[in-house]
This record gives sequence, structure tokens and C-alpha cells, in this order.
Amino acid sequence: MSQTIAFLGSGAMGSRMAARLLQAGHQVKVWNRNPFKAQALVDAGARLAISPREAATDADFVIAMVRDDEASHQVWCDEESGALAGMRQGAIAIESSTLSIEAVRALATAAAIHGVALLDAPVSGSRPAAQAGLLVYLVGGEKAAFEQAEPVLLCMGSSAQHVGPAGHGAVAKLVTNTLLGIHVTALAELIGLLNHQGVSAQQVLHAVAATPVWAPVDHYLSGSMQAGNFEPQFPVELIAKDFGYTVAAAGGAAQAPIVSAALAVYEHAMHSSLGCENMTAVAKLYRS
Repeated sequence: MSQTIAFLGSGAMGSRMAARLLQAGHQVKVWNRNPFKAQALVDAGARLAISPREAATDADFVIAMVRDDEASHQVWCDEESGALAGMRQGAIAIESSTLSIEAVRALATAAAIHGVALLDAPVSGSRPAAQAGLLVYLVGGEKAAFEQAEPVLLCMGSSAQHVGPAGHGAVAKLVTNTLLGIHVTALAELIGLLNHQGVSAQQVLHAVAATPVWAPVDHYLSGSMQAGNFEPQFPVELIAKDFGYTVAAAGGAAQAPIVSAALAVYEHAMHSSLGCENMTAVAKLYRS
């Protein structure tokens, strides 16, 4: 059944997700801080809104995919232009950005005041997965709201996992991204070690891949590092932001020493002008 859906944020991920909704036959209203970045979606049949509030008016679902806590608060909660102020009671707000747990819980409270159910529904998957509709949703919120929104989510993803009340989706996403990011830093360091020893990284990692310790994602990560292909799929600056949220959620660096050590690698990469490159570009830090 066709739904009216507002989509807030048409960046690298949001534009691909909104395009999937259009392809599924939904009526989509889009808003982006820079309206020119939404033009391709408008050309594909979306309607352009001048504010999140306008986009959200009369929408059955409102989805946001923005950069961080600050951007999320602005698009949802601004008293004049925020989406919550324009949503009708009974509509469902879906926050797919990767946020801190505190930000999600505050947003859930604000949504309840407006008579709106909130699903915190961040995604696992990068740009190619968004393009192909293969994202995995990690969803927190009321089970009834999840069941109502699930068909919409599955227009953009291959799986939608309900993990508990609002805020638990954010926890699941931070755990996912942190585990991924630790794989990245470990592989970068180990490839540096192999190169330093004059050993063929390709040959050794091929052998390691036959053991149980090798994760499926390690093929992509190590391949990117060895090929020197650092076109941004998940930029360093964004995974560093997520690691900061994880350390805060753990209660500080003393409670998350391994995560904090990996965060220091990403911060070093940002100070080395690698922030806009793919997360695997941290391998450059270990080149002779």
C-alpha cells in the first residue's frame, strides 16, 4: 500500500534510501539543508519541502538520516521548523541516523509529547547496500509501531530486527559500528606489521582467512587496504564520531580501553587529513 513518507536528509545514504521508497511506489516528500542535493530525488518524482516541518505535514511516516546528534535535534525539535511540530498524532517518526543513546532517549520523550511514536532505526550497511536495498535495520521502540513500519523499512533493507524499547536501536548500532571499527584498526596495524617484516600480506591474510577467527567483512576491509582503494563508503570522520558516542555510553575511557585505543587511531587519521577518506584509510598511518 502506498504511504506518504517524509525523508529528511538526502546525503550519500539518505538519497539512496529515499530513492528506494520512490521505486516502491510511495509518495515521498524530501527535505535537505542544501536543496540542490535533493534535486535528483525531485527529478525521480519526490516533492521538495522547504523545511522538515513542511515535509512532515500529513505524512504517515517521517524518516531522518542526518549526520549527528546536533543535526538530528534540529530537524526534529526546532520549535519553528522541526518535523515533530508538523506531524499529526498517530504518525510514526523513524530516526535512522547513528546517534548517542542520550540523544535518542531525549528524542523519544519529545516525540511522545507531540503524540508521535518514535522508532530509533539506525542501519548497518554502506552506500552500495543502501543503493541495493540491502540495509539491516536495528530498531528500538514500541513493538506495535515497529510492526506498522516494517513494510516501509523493508523497502530500503533486507532485514529489520526489533531489539527492544527506544534507545536500544542506538545501542545495537554503536555495538555494530564499534566492532567493525576495531576490525579496521586491527587489520591496518597487522598489515603494517607484515609489510614491516617483508612478508606478503596478501599471502598471509589469505591463509588466516581459512581460520575461524576471520570475519566475512575482513575480506572487504583488507582488500581495500591492500588495493589502496579509499573511496569513502564510511568515512573516517563518521566512524570517529560513533566511537566517541560508544565511549560516552560505556561511562568513559576507563570503562572502554580497547574502544578508546581504536578511537585514538581514528583521531590520528583525522589529524593526518584522512577524515574524508574511507575508514580503511587508517592503513596509511602504518606505511613506512
